[in-house]
Amino acid sequence: MPYPPEHRERTRKNILRSARALFNRHGFAQVKIDDVMEHAGLTHGGFYSYFKSKSELYAEAISLALWRGDGVVDGVNVDFSAGDAARQVIVEYLSREHADDVDGSCPMVTLPADVARGGDPVVRAAFEKVFTSMAGLFAQTLSREGRPNPNRALAIASVCVGAMVVARAMANEKLANSIREAARVTALELGGWTERQPRRKRPRPRPRGVH
Repeated sequence: MPYPPEHRERTRKNILRSARALFNRHGFAQVKIDDVMEHAGLTHGGFYSYFKSKSELYAEAISLALWRGDGVVDGVNVDFSAGDAARQVIVEYLSREHADDVDGSCPMVTLPADVARGGDPVVRAAFEKVFTSMAGLFAQTLSREGRPNPNRALAIASVCVGAMVVARAMANEKLANSIREAARVTALELGGWTERQPRRKRPRPRPRGVH
């Protein structure tokens, strides 16, 4: 019996999410195609009917976190139709829940050194697209509020990403929390936004290895 038309797309997304989780945990070089397919519950032989190479898989897995005006495929819990979406992004991005969710977190937090070392132009272009999409949301909000400032938007995005990278590297949990909190306050101040509403809780991430 042939598979229904939507089966292929579901399988492709399953491979991408498995790849993203493993790349976030271990980095590009350490993860093999066999690892991704096994994690997805599939066999190695089917990989090349969905992707041409490991680099293409990596680039598309990174792009799962693509920020865009109408929402986000995977990532923080934000209502992108709201007028305060930029503020929501900052608060959610620098949250404890996002910090704890290694498998599903933004690849800009877990993979920057990996991307910089790898030098693959396809991978670097995908990584750049995710960052510029995030900064673009901040730039659009500033412009809509009558305060256009592309450099400020880049700085806000850099504060968010950089703080999460540093906080994740800390052994001292109290220090890590302080870094995220300081970055949240600073990023909101840079944007001229305030934390007017309590942050909505995201579901706690599943334990590693559960899929």
